[in-house]
Formats: sequence, structure tokens, C-alpha cells
Amino acid sequence: MSMARVLLNMPAMKIAVSYCQDRISPVFDVSEKLLLINVLDGLEEGRESVELISKAPFERAGELSRKSVDVLLCGAISTPLESAVRNAGIEVLGFVCGKLDDVVEAFTDGSLADGRFSMPGCCGRRRGNRNGHCGTVRQK
Repeated sequence: MSMARVLLNMPAMKIAVSYCQDRISPVFDVSEKLLLINVLDGLEEGRESVELISKAPFERAGELSRKSVDVLLCGAISTPLESAVRNAGIEVLGFVCGKLDDVVEAFTDGSLADGRFSMPGCCGRRRGNRNGHCGTVRQK
């Protein structure tokens, strides 16, 4: 079972998706927009687009926490920012790419681990991957 499917078994959650135009923003550290999606019993209940203000890792993590985010879907993310977000109690599913709606649909149907949503050069094809999984959803 994928991490996305496990998370969606929660009765209610809020997903934050970093985006630019209609695609996942390539680098979360400098992304300016989030799509917040409320999910109740596995079904989308509403969307809201918000602007991110801060760039510093702890401040940015605080913004997500104040918005009650449970899961962050994003492109590349620096190690300090990923740590700050995780320390705020938010699951990070990073190094994701693709069209915004396709990624959201893949998350909700449990297919986000499909290689078509991994950033190019990710998962062992370049130096610097994180424990061989690039921060993306791992199958359980």
C-alpha cells in the first residue's frame, strides 16, 4: 500500500501542493503559491489557493503548520526546509513533478509512486538522492 493511500485513510486531512501556473513548482524553497485541498473520507471537499510569504525554512514550515497542513506535495526541497517541515509534523512527499491536477489525482488514487511523477534525474540517477528515494512516496 502506498504512503498516499495510508494517509488518505485518515478521516480528514489537508494537502498542500506547491505550484506555478498549472504544474508542480520545481523548487519548493522559492515557490510562492500553494494549493490547499481539504480531504474528508478520501474525497476532496474544497480547494483554496494561497500565497507563501516567508523563505526561511522555519518560518515557511510555520506557515504550513498555521494552515493546518498534514501533507506537502512539492518538487525539489532543500534538506533544511524538509527537516523543518517534518519537524512541524507535516509529511513531505517531495521531488514530484507534473501537471497539478494529475499529481493531485495520483495522490488521491495512490499512484503517486508511479515513475512518471518523479523529477528527472531523481532516485539514484544523480548524486544527492535521499536514501535512494528522493523524498518521494515509497511503496509499503
